[in-house]
Amino acid sequence: MSHFQNLRIPMKSPKTPPSTSKHSPPATTARQPFAVFPELCSPSPVRLTVWCKSLLFNGHGYTVFDDADGRMVFRVDNYAHNWREEMVLMDSAGNALLTVRRCRKILRLMESWEIYKGDIQVANMAGLQVPIFRATKDMGNSSCSVSIVPRVGGEASGYWMSWSPDKDWWSKIYRRPAADDESIVAEVSRKLGASKKALLDKDVFTLTVQPGMDQAIAMAMIMITNSMR
Repeated sequence: MSHFQNLRIPMKSPKTPPSTSKHSPPATTARQPFAVFPELCSPSPVRLTVWCKSLLFNGHGYTVFDDADGRMVFRVDNYAHNWREEMVLMDSAGNALLTVRRCRKILRLMESWEIYKGDIQVANMAGLQVPIFRATKDMGNSSCSVSIVPRVGGEASGYWMSWSPDKDWWSKIYRRPAADDESIVAEVSRKLGASKKALLDKDVFTLTVQPGMDQAIAMAMIMITNSMR
């Protein structure tokens, strides 16, 4: 647990309402990003600390904390050796929010992923197998296109993710189609330590989510980009 101790997450009370409060609707803008969980949309930017480790012994996954108050927001726990092929994003209580599943490569030239709401295993038993997102990436390309599965009569939209092939952790998520130049909805970077001069371990980074963006969707996209690297 030495990595966990190095996070040094502040435990003071936040000055703003928690980002998951049902009484804090997203700020009104001309065009809001698509949200699966409106209660996970904040009216102000949210900074999350993502630790690429599971809290379970010998487990694989992620543990995500809110920088404002140090509380756990998300977790991913898996014991399988190929755990990146299918991951379930859960809240701090262990409730399944999203399932991220890798699809077969298309002619070895393209990678494809699908995101489902809840636990896909439970959804399969109930006969509900429709993904809410599909992500595709051409081999050798350092960007990924994420499309929302359109509903009947719905408008085609989605996101575009770009990351640096030269840096361990640097990624941006853009809303598509972009209404203006300020279309970045989330951004990832290596996390600085308490001194603000030294980076923490390579498995610790900061996820900044912009107002109105679903934090669960942003985290699921980061899980996909990490698996695509």
